[in-house]
Amino acid sequence: MTNHWVDIKNSDCVMIIGSNAAENHPISFKWITDAIEKRGAKLISVDPRFTRTSSRAHIYAPMRSGTDIAFIGGIINYALQNEKYHKDYVAHYTNAAFEIQKEYGDLFSNGVFAGLLNGSYDKSEWAYETDDGAVVRDTALPAGNTNLIFNILKQHFARYDVETVCSITGTPQDVFLKVAEEFCKTSAPDKTGTIMYAMGTTQHTHGTQNIRSYVILQLLMGNMGMAGGGINALRGESNVQGSTDHCLLAHIIPGYLKAPLTAQQDYDAYVTKWTPAPIENTDGKVTLNWWGNYEKYIASLLKAFWPDLDPDESFPYLPKVDSWADYYHISLFEAMYNETPLGKNIEGLILMGQNPAVGGPDAVREKKAMAKLKWMVAVDLWETDTASFWKAVPGTDPGEIIPPADIDTEVFLLPAAASMEKEGSVTNSGRWAQWRYKAVDPPGEAKDDLWILDKICKKLKELYAEDGEYPDPIIDLGWDYGEDEPDVHKVAKEINGYDMNTGKQLSTFGALQTDGSTCSGNWLYCGSYVEPELDVEVKGNRMAKRNRVPANDVDEAVGLYLNWSWCWPVNRRIIYNGASVDLAGNPWDPARPVIKWDSVQSKYVGDTPDGMNKPYNQDGRLPFIMKPEGVARIFGAGLADGPFPEHYEPMESPITNPLSGQQNTPVVHIYEDAGDPGDPSNFGDPTNYPIVATTYRVTEHWQAGAMTRNLPWLCEMMPHVFVEMSKELAAEKGIANGEKVRVSSIRGSIDVYAMVTDRFKPYNLNGTTVHHVGIPWHWGHAGLATGASANDLTPHVGDCNTRIPEYKAFLCKIEKI
Repeated sequence: MTNHWVDIKNSDCVMIIGSNAAENHPISFKWITDAIEKRGAKLISVDPRFTRTSSRAHIYAPMRSGTDIAFIGGIINYALQNEKYHKDYVAHYTNAAFEIQKEYGDLFSNGVFAGLLNGSYDKSEWAYETDDGAVVRDTALPAGNTNLIFNILKQHFARYDVETVCSITGTPQDVFLKVAEEFCKTSAPDKTGTIMYAMGTTQHTHGTQNIRSYVILQLLMGNMGMAGGGINALRGESNVQGSTDHCLLAHIIPGYLKAPLTAQQDYDAYVTKWTPAPIENTDGKVTLNWWGNYEKYIASLLKAFWPDLDPDESFPYLPKVDSWADYYHISLFEAMYNETPLGKNIEGLILMGQNPAVGGPDAVREKKAMAKLKWMVAVDLWETDTASFWKAVPGTDPGEIIPPADIDTEVFLLPAAASMEKEGSVTNSGRWAQWRYKAVDPPGEAKDDLWILDKICKKLKELYAEDGEYPDPIIDLGWDYGEDEPDVHKVAKEINGYDMNTGKQLSTFGALQTDGSTCSGNWLYCGSYVEPELDVEVKGNRMAKRNRVPANDVDEAVGLYLNWSWCWPVNRRIIYNGASVDLAGNPWDPARPVIKWDSVQSKYVGDTPDGMNKPYNQDGRLPFIMKPEGVARIFGAGLADGPFPEHYEPMESPITNPLSGQQNTPVVHIYEDAGDPGDPSNFGDPTNYPIVATTYRVTEHWQAGAMTRNLPWLCEMMPHVFVEMSKELAAEKGIANGEKVRVSSIRGSIDVYAMVTDRFKPYNLNGTTVHHVGIPWHWGHAGLATGASANDLTPHVGDCNTRIPEYKAFLCKIEKI
């Protein structure tokens, strides 16, 4: 989230797309309701299904799953054609005023950007135009400049007219225009709109570009950095943001630092590779280029890992990989399944609170992959579907289950403590790190994650000291959290960081150094746990703060809650808040300030200023300090699949792409033996699988169901997996509500109950009727309520940038049993 939960109350228009917040994030609706009742805010729900969120919306826009870019691209085109954008903001705070080296016709043609070669793009083809080393910038945005990003943006999205957009999305044209008109009202400087999204946005082969389209729209509106604005990701669990910050992903390490590649064998090469140089512009405006401090953060992280070694000495201990993409979820399971050289080296798997037998894409394939392991450790509250996967590995014939005795994988089940049975911090979607206290002891032999990891690490140290191959990285690892019981406060203090010479906790990441004199387990959290005298009431643990008294008049005006918990970075509640003020340092919206210039004190007051030293027109810095340009990127040359979002169809689609000759994104990765995307034997074709399907959640169950399908009262409320379908589709198939049906994709079949409702309607796609269904994905073979996983049907293909699976758009057929 760029903003936070409470800030939603400040919005004039809330667009919820790729999310059913009313059911899946119900507390967020408290603040949406606040905005509606107290500000007269409008709620827009964009969803394939009429959800409970839709039932509260002023405008409901049905949209075929997988067509976000077409939908948002149409609103972008509407804004540009009707001059419904915040011109001063766009000109001065985004790279719309920059030039690139190519005109539009050379940048993009028939669905493909310049530089495509052998399934990937050469991004140097998307470079800025420079003059004596500085990027050419013209904030007047002259219409005749054909190399100007703003004009190229207009050309790119001019193709997204209302008729074309609605022929792709299935949205009625009058409804689409209502959405565009309502949301574009927030381009006025004293109006703001927010976009709330979740997995319905990300779980596509173009999920990252879905979000990019939201970014461009919000930048055109001038909504980034504003109270009631921003782009707000609704996390699926209470600490997903915290786990993301600590970078439990293949390509990053704590604090969003890059995981080393084999090309960066030494420390200096790594630091040079990932420390960006500032990008100067011909206007001479100053960019802070905060990532220029990269070495301070990696040096301090290495000192947290290996405190007795200098950073350049310990850096070789970090593992190096040829490609991050080889280690994403789908990639690892593909390697295991196909027994590639990498897969053969994977002998074991440790799963902490993860259940791929239910939650993984093409879950049958993933169970078969796990059957090739030598061992597995499952850490969870109950015996999950994955911990007992060996009971339910399908064979080659329909309905066949491989005898458990034939599965050689040895499984160790470690009972874990639930969140209320342990102490520690959680970081919510709004980046607020909040300390939780232990309420009760866990039952039986259950232990918390820290205890389990502590025992594993200590035992590994013993074993490596006895007879380990390349033992130094493990033996030298700093691991001093307690002799018998690990102390979670020690972990939190190390994450914050301290001075290696004095042992004192650091109060800001501004104190981190490159010379190894400081440590920090995550630079973003520096300031979360300081010396006790700096916050006496909570003994230095700022995450434990629970004071609702406003810190200043800005806090009081918009509800920043600066004294409640602690928010990264440096307790800043709204990221890029430097963009919330005009060129003179005054809030664009005086009634809802985030920061404002105090000429008496010669500083910004309100929220913690985001790197801003003085107003723009007083030689102040550009507001988007994490970018080397200092401005936000409407044109984003860093992604794998293009500098602008472009609509492509999902890998399985009922129609041919009406917008270009490129059906799917040209840089999607097709795994070994998955075949060519155009081959109907590998991906479902609309002739045999004519119905669009998506997965979603219900309120009564949680994630892959391990926590809720073992609770009798929730199982009674929602006992069975079902497919939700329109009355029109049910009539066409002769299916009555509550009857058993078989849903099949090219990957397999599941038997479920039919739920016939008005919440789905057939889509009219350019004159063709297309049916759409949805299946919740919480069920599996373990627990009290059992049933098939919807993910037995979903494809093993992912986003071009992140490889997040395309759960939300695939093809199926439905038969009455």
